[in-house]
Amino acid sequence: MAAVGVAITGIGVVSPYGVGRDLFWERISRGVSGTRAITEFDTSELSCRVAASVPDVALASFDGETDDQSQGRADPRRYAKVSRIAVLAAREALRDSGIDPETPDLGVVVGSGAGGIDVAERQYGEYYSGDYHRVSPYAIPVSIVGIVSSEISIALGLRGVSHVLSTGCTSSTDAIGYAAALIRHGEADAVVTGGADACATRGMICGFGRMRVVATRYNERPSEASRPFDRDRDGFVLGEGAWLMTLERLDRARARGARIYATVEGYGSTCDAYHRVQMNPDGREIVRAMELAITRSGRPSSSIGYVSFHGTSTVLNDAVEARCVRQVFGQAANRLAGSSIKSMVGHPQGASGAAGVVATALAMSSGLLPPTINVTHQDPDCDLDVIPNTARPQAVEAALCNCLGFGSKNSALVLGRG
Repeated sequence: MAAVGVAITGIGVVSPYGVGRDLFWERISRGVSGTRAITEFDTSELSCRVAASVPDVALASFDGETDDQSQGRADPRRYAKVSRIAVLAAREALRDSGIDPETPDLGVVVGSGAGGIDVAERQYGEYYSGDYHRVSPYAIPVSIVGIVSSEISIALGLRGVSHVLSTGCTSSTDAIGYAAALIRHGEADAVVTGGADACATRGMICGFGRMRVVATRYNERPSEASRPFDRDRDGFVLGEGAWLMTLERLDRARARGARIYATVEGYGSTCDAYHRVQMNPDGREIVRAMELAITRSGRPSSSIGYVSFHGTSTVLNDAVEARCVRQVFGQAANRLAGSSIKSMVGHPQGASGAAGVVATALAMSSGLLPPTINVTHQDPDCDLDVIPNTARPQAVEAALCNCLGFGSKNSALVLGRG
């Protein structure tokens, strides 16, 4: 029996630029940084004082557009930021696909690393300040990571599977791989999938700062802080956002005349089993994750013309990833183009894989590859074509989307042109 094709037919985005797929694509295709100085809380004691966070003004539409079936109009104070951005992006992705929300077995599979961490931080603060009665009865259900898919299902009336995958930075890549498998095996008619995280909070930035993995040298020049593959990179910029898409069977999408951005063709996932934070410098399991995705796509590696790099802007990560790409593709790596959109939207943790997949799908459907910005002096240890600073018109038949994470996790997806 022929393998079931899986198509991306809808895309929804809430990013550091605001709400909307077109806004996101317009900004990253022009190489515009979404990183800014943090003004939401006091950063005077923090080593990193910049982030690519979703501005609160972008969420103004949440109250008026989201239905809460049990309480009438939704009260945004009873929702974590991650749930608000996830619902807005999911609504756009479903609308864009043209699929009826009443479709049987229309599911939700979302990746998120931190869930409602903003609510958790505030509520723990209330408790430890000694005022028990200021702790909200919504504190637990609003802050747990598993609530994100439920908020989407409730808001949009979707009654199929409602799952959250939380595997750290690889969460949304894993979610997309899982959602595609549900469709291939006939367990869902369509799935809203991708990732959402909103963890540019004081506690998270403090914690990452103590780990010495975030950028600290560019606090006065925020737009230059995230610089994957550049010689002067010194850590990642914490990002926020929701990048969601609607997946469905390719044959059904074609039959109804749907717009097809790209196809999801292969998925691979491995674990270094090495360290909580550091990747294994030998890169063996990173290579295997990429090779599994390519093999399962049924494509030869020679058909891949673009790589969406994980490219966090940390010294070890970028160099190891570049070396692994060279190992997978050999001499053909010299003809590969690739970029890291984290240079513009920062590192949105569990949503980072989905951000790369959405950007890649839009690039493939438009014939324009987004740049890696802030590449002033490219590191010789990262000697790949990273599309420095300016987008490039180029058609590609297939692309590889890389995602690497804490806990030694590695995941990859292969997309085909729709």
